[in-house]
Amino acid sequence: MADVQSQRAFQKQEGIFQNSKKLLAKKTSKGVRYWKEVGLGFKVPKEAIEGNYIDKKCPFTGNVSVRGAILKGIVISTKMTRTIIIRRDYLHYVAKYNRYEKRHRNVPVHISPAFGPVKEGDIVVCGQCRPLSKTVRFNVLKVIPNEIIGNVRKQFVLF
Repeated sequence: MADVQSQRAFQKQEGIFQNSKKLLAKKTSKGVRYWKEVGLGFKVPKEAIEGNYIDKKCPFTGNVSVRGAILKGIVISTKMTRTIIIRRDYLHYVAKYNRYEKRHRNVPVHISPAFGPVKEGDIVVCGQCRPLSKTVRFNVLKVIPNEIIGNVRKQFVLF
């Protein structure tokens, strides 16, 4: 993992007082770390508990609550920092022809460093949260390793 202090502003977890006399008296290498369970049956990744990353938008270590919709999709892009694009495929009924047509939506999703590097083709489960940026409204809760072989954008997979 890269150094925690990678930005100009000092990176620290909200709600942890680093200048506590109790903490300074102890000679431990590990400091105090804030983490929480998001609920809904999702396990907290081990890296979220034992790691040293700082992410205020992480559902496990940050100030974000998961509520609302739970989505599942395929990762199609990992080019942004801590944000991925997932593709959600669905069928739309056309009454005139009494048939279904294939459609898809690309959804930008925040991914915590607790999940490590994800690859295109991985399947992720996301939970809705407050708006994290102009376009991001979802947070990754679980990663299922690569199940799609070939061009991810050309595949049509229903969940």
